[in-house]
This record gives sequence, structure tokens and C-alpha cells, in this order.
Amino acid sequence: MLEVFHFLRPEWLVLLPVIVGLWWIIRPKKKSDQALTEGLAPHLAQALLIGANEDRRFYPIDTLALALALLTLAVAGPTWSRMPNPLLAQTAPLVVALQVTPSMEETDVQPSRLQRASFKIIDLVKQRSGAQTALIAYAGSAHRVAPLTQDPNIISSYLQGLSAATMPKEGDRADAALTLALTELSRAETPGAILFVLDDFNPANLTAFTENADERSPVVFLIAGPETLKVPQIESIPNSDVVHMTVDDSDIKQIERTVLSAYRKALLEDETQAWNDRGWFLAWPVALLILLTFRRGWTMQWAVVLLLMLPFPRSAQASGLKDWFFTPDQQGQMAYANKDFTEAATHFQDLEWRAYTLFISGQYEEATEAYSRIETSDGALGEGMALLRNRKYRDGVRAFKKALERDPTNEAAQHNLIVAQAIVAYVESTQSQSDTGEEAGIGADDTVFDNESGLGAETQIERGEETAATLTDEQWMRSVDTDVSDFLRTRFMLETSEGNP
Repeated sequence: MLEVFHFLRPEWLVLLPVIVGLWWIIRPKKKSDQALTEGLAPHLAQALLIGANEDRRFYPIDTLALALALLTLAVAGPTWSRMPNPLLAQTAPLVVALQVTPSMEETDVQPSRLQRASFKIIDLVKQRSGAQTALIAYAGSAHRVAPLTQDPNIISSYLQGLSAATMPKEGDRADAALTLALTELSRAETPGAILFVLDDFNPANLTAFTENADERSPVVFLIAGPETLKVPQIESIPNSDVVHMTVDDSDIKQIERTVLSAYRKALLEDETQAWNDRGWFLAWPVALLILLTFRRGWTMQWAVVLLLMLPFPRSAQASGLKDWFFTPDQQGQMAYANKDFTEAATHFQDLEWRAYTLFISGQYEEATEAYSRIETSDGALGEGMALLRNRKYRDGVRAFKKALERDPTNEAAQHNLIVAQAIVAYVESTQSQSDTGEEAGIGADDTVFDNESGLGAETQIERGEETAATLTDEQWMRSVDTDVSDFLRTRFMLETSEGNP
């Protein structure tokens, strides 16, 4: 904050010396008592000057000068951060690298180190609502389990299938996990952080961590185990923090602070975003100083003028005290900072912010409508994402095509168009197979003669009471039943056989 602190309109600061000079001229000066007591006996002079030595500490001009100085600083536009981009996640992406080794299955913390670590990761992902998180598992080899996603359910489902038996090789290839994590972060639009969840560290990996130390991608080590467990090898790694797993959420908060710090650093480097004017912070102390002018003996003629200049609300139907001091967008920002996205969406008048908060709060129909009114490529991209979340895949394809028509270089729209088209093709293929009735459990209602047996037996199979119907997208998704552990084990073995680390 101190490194980037500056004023957006520094020319207003020239008024500060003027204010100080006027304050010095107007403020009452202490008068000498010698002229008043000249020629009087000392004991009489002392009696006549009772109370004269009591100095008044504050005058109305002091309050006025301080208020004017604060207002001058506010108008000068102090700032130390940039405005966040509403079309990007408002925190840095995070890649979680989980060590999956036999030692992680020890039960010195209940139910086990690995399961406790999984619980912590799930809590962290849920707390990072609206942010992107990826998952990597490593032992003797490293594998990407889930790419960067905003859906905590994806991370949760894969974590349940991870165990030491899932990994094709034993060992500690944290260096390979670091390479995968950096590759994953390179695909994100903003720099992010890496979280290693482990209970041991092979010193042979130190070189890779030292050489790849990057201030834009800090590394956090979460030690999964009892409080007495120490991993001294990681203490010397630059640009890293070590966090011990706790029974409460203090470890998660510490990790989130590190990730948020990484996002703020990345935001400061984004030259396309405007600086966030923080001058309104000074409105509160100025308002308190104005209250002093209502004290008896403190009223000045300038107070009436100042009150007339105050920006009162145009409408008398103010919904609350906040409406007197904060704009709807500022109230939306405060609700967003508290992660109350539903409340934030009701306040935002800025269309991009409103669409984004509707999206991350799960109001996909409303988000689709809001994004459709943004006549940019990113607006069409957001519309497509909202449609996909609402299981309207074909409409999502059309939205991504519209985004590419507006900006053919939009890589996110290109990628999502391919994914959406694949989903549509897969769903249509599955639905066409289910139309035969074989997978839906629908039998035939025709009479069939068993001529092959030569017995001429008449066989009749009747259809049940339920009617034939094509499976919906949601029914098809729910009908998929796959053992996550077997799936991951097979996938990791294929990746290892293909030469991946």
C-alpha cells in the first residue's frame, strides 16, 4: 500500500498551505496581561484576573481548518489500489497440490492426515466462492486431477477418490507437481498462488522450488499432521509461507490472506484498470467534525453555508441511512466484500458488476439477461457461461459464437465454444441411444413366437405402465455412476505410461 500510494488529483494539495495560513491568521492569539495590571497592587491584580490564565484549547476555527484540510485531501483522490475487473474472479486463482502417499494415511490426526487435508481443501474452496481452484495429486508422479474451476463440487468429488493406492508410483515428486501447477496458472488471466498440502518434503526438490520462485505466484505449505510435526526442509524456500493445520479455520484464513495478497499485487500491475479513488473514506471524520459546530458557543457563520453545500439526497424516500452516504454501487461493493453476492446483486447499478454477482450467486437466468445487455465480447462470454450453468447448452454455443464474432481473438470464448459443442454432441448422442428404450427399461408389446426352440410357444411381453420418454439432460447426468478411484487410477497409469512425470 505504501509503495503505490499516491493522489489522483495532486494539484488540489496546493490549498493545504492556504488553509494553514488562514487558520494561523484567524485563530485568536493570547493577549498579554501586563497592560491590564499596570499600576495595580499585585494582590489586587491577581483578584481582577481570575480566570484569565485559563487557556482555551480549541476554537471553532480549529474545527473548520481541520475539516477543510480533510476535504482537500479527499478531493485530491488518495488511492492505493486499482478497481477490480468485474468480468474476472475477484481473487487470485489457486492450485492445490496434494501429497498422496502412504504416510498421509496415518491416523495420528483423525480420521487420517489425508482425509483431514481433504476436509481443509473443501472448506477452503467453498470459502473462495467465485474464485478458480485447481487440484493436483502427487507421489512418485504428479497428475492434474481437476483444472481451474469455480465449482467446489468437482474438487470435492475427486478428493473422495484419492488414496495412496490411486497413485501409480511411490515417492515424492513435489518438483513435478510444481511444474504442473505453474503450467495451470499460466492459463489463468491473473497470476495466482500454489498451495502444497503435505506431511514430508524430499530435499531433492529444493532446487526446483528455489529456481522457480516467483513473487507473482507465492507458494504456501500446509503441513498435514499433528502440531508437533515439523518439515524443516521447506523453511528456506523463498517467497513461501508455512502454515500448520489447525482444528479451527485459522489456517484457512491465513492461506486466503496470502492468495488475496497475490491477487492485489496482480491487480496493481494491470494497467488497463483505473485506480480506486478512496477519498470518500475521509467523509466520515469530516461529518463528525461538522457535528461539533452544533455545540453552544461553537456556531459560526460559515457553518450555515457549509450545511447548504452538503449533497442531500434528491429523493425523500431514502431506503436507509446508507443511501445518504453511499451510492448503490458502493453499497454493492461492501456487500461483495462480505461475500454476500445475492445482496450485492440487488444494489449494483453497474451492469457488468450486477451480471457478475448474479452469476456467482447462482441466479443464472437473471445473469443471462444482464450479460445479454453488455454489447462486448466478454459480455457474450458471460452470457454463454450462465447458459451452460443453467444447462442450456445449445444457447450457450450460440452465445460463444456471438462472443467470437465481436472479438475473434477471445481465447476464453474459443475454449468454451469447443467445450459447449462437445457437451451438446455428447448429450444428443446419449439421448439418441436412449430413444430405443433399451436403456430406459422399456420392453416391447408385440407378440413373439419362439420358433428357434421348435416348440411354437407363444410369448408375450407387456410394457409397464410408465410411458416411453427421452431422458432429459439432468436425468442423463444423474444416471452416470462411475467409481472415482478406479477412474483416477486408470487415468494416472495411462499418463505415466505415456511418459508424463
